[in-house]
Amino acid sequence: LAAAHFLFFLCLQQHGSSRFASTSVVKQSSGGLFGWLLGGKPTQFPTLDVPLPGITIPPPLPDFVEPAKAKVTSLPNGLKIASETSTSPAATVGLYIDCGSMYETPGSSGASHLLERMSFKSTTNRSHLRLVREVESIGGNVSAIATREQMCYTYDAFRAYVPDMVEVLIDSVRNPTFLDWEVKEQLEEIKAEIAEFSANPQGLLLEALHSAGYTGALANPLIAPEPAIHKLDSSILKEFIAENYTAPRMVLAASGVEHDVLVSIAEPLLSDLPAVKRPEEPKSVYVGGDYRCQADCQNTHVALAFEVPGGWYEEKTAITVTVLQKLMGGGDWFCTGGVGKGLYSRLSLRILSHYHQIESFSAFNHIYNYSGLFGILATTSPDFASKAVDLAAGELLEVATPGNVTQGQLDRAKQAAKCKVLMDLESRAVACEDIGRQVMTYGERKPIEKFLNDVEAITLNDISSTAKNIISTPLTMASWGDVTNVPTYESVSRKFHSK
Repeated sequence: LAAAHFLFFLCLQQHGSSRFASTSVVKQSSGGLFGWLLGGKPTQFPTLDVPLPGITIPPPLPDFVEPAKAKVTSLPNGLKIASETSTSPAATVGLYIDCGSMYETPGSSGASHLLERMSFKSTTNRSHLRLVREVESIGGNVSAIATREQMCYTYDAFRAYVPDMVEVLIDSVRNPTFLDWEVKEQLEEIKAEIAEFSANPQGLLLEALHSAGYTGALANPLIAPEPAIHKLDSSILKEFIAENYTAPRMVLAASGVEHDVLVSIAEPLLSDLPAVKRPEEPKSVYVGGDYRCQADCQNTHVALAFEVPGGWYEEKTAITVTVLQKLMGGGDWFCTGGVGKGLYSRLSLRILSHYHQIESFSAFNHIYNYSGLFGILATTSPDFASKAVDLAAGELLEVATPGNVTQGQLDRAKQAAKCKVLMDLESRAVACEDIGRQVMTYGERKPIEKFLNDVEAITLNDISSTAKNIISTPLTMASWGDVTNVPTYESVSRKFHSK
């Protein structure tokens, strides 16, 4: 090592003057310092603006690429196949079924939750181990989600493996064996999940808002109730699938796959599904109500909610509520990126910046086909609970009063809503889910330009009138933790429905 350092020093001494030579001298040099060290010969390279011989330069990318349009094909049995292409080398394929917890009966309560956990387990054609190894061998990722209205199964991998992805996805949904030991194992996992649910107070409040605010299908719990765990078994799951997993209630969607290719792969695997007439959606009636639970917690978690009448089938109302939620915003009192990550939302400016007893304060919405919920979730110290509820009520009344929202605030909320949707759709999984859900709800995938135009068309009057219409519905309250100082349901309801 010492010898190498000495040799390098000598080189610098002998060639130091050449470092500052003119351009012409450098061009005539015999390779410079490293050429001298390595015995190299002088080489003439063309400048970077000269094309290399024998290399064909591809044409430049266009300044604008027309977004792909979703295509939909209906099979004779009523099942729909929908997809759109993309430039990504990967693809996401999903099977979406019009069947969630709202389709459960007292005898099948908790089935959708258990089906979510039993996804991609053993089938009549492959063991769970084989399925996992097949997925891992192509670097794929599978997942399943149960919601109140739908069951969603997705598979993400490189586009070249689409035939394998579609076959595994359909096999997992159509041919589960529900081995007793696998069912028991997942029931134990659900028990552990329920035990840890208290660590998610906001999730608990959202469940409570549905059970207190609705009668009928939307009141069914998304999390399997503890009594149901003791009676759920493979026979209940098989019966639930036989009744609900029928062709007219299914959509096979994909992002990043040529439509003709997807249809040619999927049609032989799905064309024999029974064409059973699609049943009417189970009825739900919004009635409002109160849920409160005293728990060993140092904080008070409380939510106020109202119905969004019409749900997604009332498109203008649903889109206005989306913008209204961005307008009100909110978040946590301390959060990376600033208060609530939205320094200019109304709840951040008016509440979180002034009341440090409040740990979180945010607007939310959950919209379904025919109904929905909109309101405010808050976490505060117990002694400030009454004031926090008053503040939440006041903010909801404010946005429902004409003149209290400025055009600047509305414009900012519109941009936030558009940005959120456009950024989400950059994800293949989200794009695939959007295709599946829209085709299931509307029978088509509406272009994103329509949503952007609808958002841009919203006026200040739309915001105040929609908010006023929402808070005219019955109040639903839910609270958890130290609820000693939470105001009574009647006293809060009078703020909105005073005679």
